Amino acid sequence: MTAAKEAIIEIRGLKTQFGSQVIHENLDLTINRGEVVGIVGGSGSGKSVLLREILMLQRPTAGSIRVFGRELVGAPPGRLARLSQRFGMLFQQGALFSSLTVRENVAMPLREHTRLSRKLIAEIAEFKVVLAGLPAAAADKYPGELSGGMVKRAALARALALDPDLLFLDEPSAGLDPISANELDELILQLKDSLHLTIVMVSHDLDSLWRVTDRVAFLGERRVIGYDTMAALSRSQHPLIKAYFSGPRGRAAQAEEEKLWNRESVTP
Repeated sequence: MTAAKEAIIEIRGLKTQFGSQVIHENLDLTINRGEVVGIVGGSGSGKSVLLREILMLQRPTAGSIRVFGRELVGAPPGRLARLSQRFGMLFQQGALFSSLTVRENVAMPLREHTRLSRKLIAEIAEFKVVLAGLPAAAADKYPGELSGGMVKRAALARALALDPDLLFLDEPSAGLDPISANELDELILQLKDSLHLTIVMVSHDLDSLWRVTDRVAFLGERRVIGYDTMAALSRSQHPLIKAYFSGPRGRAAQAEEEKLWNRESVTP
């Protein structure tokens, strides 16, 4: 008998409204422990808004968001402070402080949320820098001295500073060349397995979605209109989903993934 999967994020009947504009209505979504889930959809479908609501940066109009069994909607912010420390967030542009070194950027959550000694915080920060795939020497550099790919890794190191259980990625491969994007995908998968992370990523990068995700939630018509593997979604006949995945980029990403799968399946 297959063991029941543990739901980490449970969203039910979510409604988000700004004035007369309704972004989400009756939106449901469940994300299980250990999954990498992509959130996609057309412009204006509310992907980033949904991410902000899960992160408690924005309150929805109505509905329920439960994370690790705790209700977020309507809860006093102070009561959820400890819960938020179980989240890690990689922002699209990195959002590093330009006046701080990489080590200092990574150390900031540790200084803010722990009582560890300065020496231990510095050592942990250096370890996270290496864990994110950067050379140890990068810890002493400033964000302006790093390439785009290195900035993403430095921001990822900061997101991992407090050993989160749940990692959020906002367009992680945006602005990266194909080689750097592929390397970041591989790193995300390695970290998921080694740190037992549950990962939620908003992305337009179809290659990454094919390569990294277990399931993808497609937002449209103010709700989740498709939630399945990339292989299943790419066969969907829903007009919005079909248009999104059947364009030239979608077909190219699917063909590349199938080619890779075929090579791996015949490798002794």
